[in-house]
Amino acid sequence: MATSKLQALWNHPAGPKTIHFWAPTFKWGISIANIADFSKPPEKLSYPQQIAVSATGIIWSRYSTVITPKNWNLFSVNVAMACTGLYQLSRKLQHDYSKEEQTEALKE
Repeated sequence: MATSKLQALWNHPAGPKTIHFWAPTFKWGISIANIADFSKPPEKLSYPQQIAVSATGIIWSRYSTVITPKNWNLFSVNVAMACTGLYQLSRKLQHDYSKEEQTEALKE
């Protein structure tokens, strides 16, 4: 049974013999790097970078569900990219707006 499942994966149109498997697999590096940046101070995060990561994740997640064959590896990596990018954006926005509120309070 395990052999037949492995053989089905190996021969799948988005399996390890194709770029459709390896491109999303290596794309996990972007999500892992973004997760590693969770410990980075919010002032060092970049709006353009996190917007690009989030938008890419959202757009390609949708695309991966409408192509044939469905590429669940591509879908999962892009959901992870969207989630990590949106989380980083929320951290940056929260930091910047709380900083603005603090400076306004100090001026008064």
